[in-house]
Amino acid sequence: MKIYQYINARNAMALALASLVAVTGCKKSFLEVPPQGQPAATQFWKTGDDATKAVNSIYANLRGWTEVAFAPIALESLGSDDTETGSDPSDGSVPFMNMYDQFKVTSTQGQLSDFWNGRYQTINLCNQVLDHIDTIDMDATLKNRYIAESKFVRAYAYFRLVRAFGNVPLRLHLPKDASEYNLPQSPKAEVYAAIEQDLTDAAAGLPQSYAGNDVGRATKGAALALHAKVAMYQQKWADVLSLTNQVKGLGYSLFPNYEQLFRVPNENNSESIFEIQASLIPGNPDASNSQYSQVQGVRGQTGGGWGFNIPTKSLEDAYEPGDPRKDATIIFAGETTPEGDAISPTAPNPRYNQKSYVPFSMYVSGYNEGAQQNIRVLRYAEVLLMNAEAANELGDATTALADLELVRARARGGNNAVLPKVTTTDKDALRLAIWHERHVELAMEFDRYFDVIRQGRAAEIFGPKGWTANKNEVWPIPQSEIDQSSGVLVQNPGY
Repeated sequence: MKIYQYINARNAMALALASLVAVTGCKKSFLEVPPQGQPAATQFWKTGDDATKAVNSIYANLRGWTEVAFAPIALESLGSDDTETGSDPSDGSVPFMNMYDQFKVTSTQGQLSDFWNGRYQTINLCNQVLDHIDTIDMDATLKNRYIAESKFVRAYAYFRLVRAFGNVPLRLHLPKDASEYNLPQSPKAEVYAAIEQDLTDAAAGLPQSYAGNDVGRATKGAALALHAKVAMYQQKWADVLSLTNQVKGLGYSLFPNYEQLFRVPNENNSESIFEIQASLIPGNPDASNSQYSQVQGVRGQTGGGWGFNIPTKSLEDAYEPGDPRKDATIIFAGETTPEGDAISPTAPNPRYNQKSYVPFSMYVSGYNEGAQQNIRVLRYAEVLLMNAEAANELGDATTALADLELVRARARGGNNAVLPKVTTTDKDALRLAIWHERHVELAMEFDRYFDVIRQGRAAEIFGPKGWTANKNEVWPIPQSEIDQSSGVLVQNPGY
């Protein structure tokens, strides 16, 4: 029997060590892959250094191909009204990416397996730590922090899985014997409960902040913010309000310049709650492996990229007149970016994702374009908008309006003639205003598709693209996983 959804326990640590990160010398110390062999699993889990390497492997894995490139674009972005495939018709990847944009994907399409297996690889690395670290005699405070970090990342992986597929196998420990490899799907309510327990535990064990080379690791604020987001997807509004209020008390603030918020020099800033860390490490292209920016960059220009996942005219038109976030989110063919890059007026696509953009001058031959850029996962602006949505649902329009105004005030940059204050206290009207703000504030950050589904508006907004109710709320389970499970896994309805 093939071990679907999980990695053979005997070989798992070899895989983990293949992506380990060292603690030597670079700006982000847990990013660099050491040129070393792979010790057998039986030789591992002896020292605190082993634990450090294993936890670092979790972070290294987060910037891999299946975590940030084609599969996430396909399953987490292309279904929305904000994006379309882009690139160039001659690119062989365009036809299968169009399947997601047009809701024509079948259960045999390969990005489904990449997304599925990528999440379970992350979960495996987390479970390796969680099941082995107690056997190590090491500093108790650091051990508890590593457990909390692993639970946060495992929760993040399961949240992405449950949004994409609904019912999924829930594995919280390494398999003890062959009978535990081939797990059935758990109901999504059970998956959500496990996610919330992990995040409760993580928040209790994580520090509020880090210094030096540890900046970028999961924090208490990250666990609370992700927990709030998970609760929001379940419409647990009192929990959303409580959790976001806790985050609001941790000292985060909106970065003043929205466009600069996404540039490399401003990574891990006052607004950042969690970012997937990436870096261009001199002499080590293998460790500088993020392709997040490369696959979305301006096609046809040195230092650009492949041009996939481009903004639509619909997104362009969603911004209110004068909203500066439009030009900070969309690179238009023929424009000159604030960083001085002249975009060809004959670029293959009319628009590109500016949030994934890295100035062309930062390109280094032999490395992926934009390998330096972190991927923003959780921002304080989203916490404010979650707090606003929860407050409104619970009948507190005053708090909701105050949160909403903070986000709009940053966007307008002090120009009150642009983006006037929202003043309505009507619950339904204010809900739509908050949803609009999420749309334009978080555009091109891989949330719009699932946001619209949870809001109950997918048939209205995505229907013209081919979205069908009672089917497209989730993607199909990869057929290869069903086959290899001997039918233990069950296909989602409609596929």
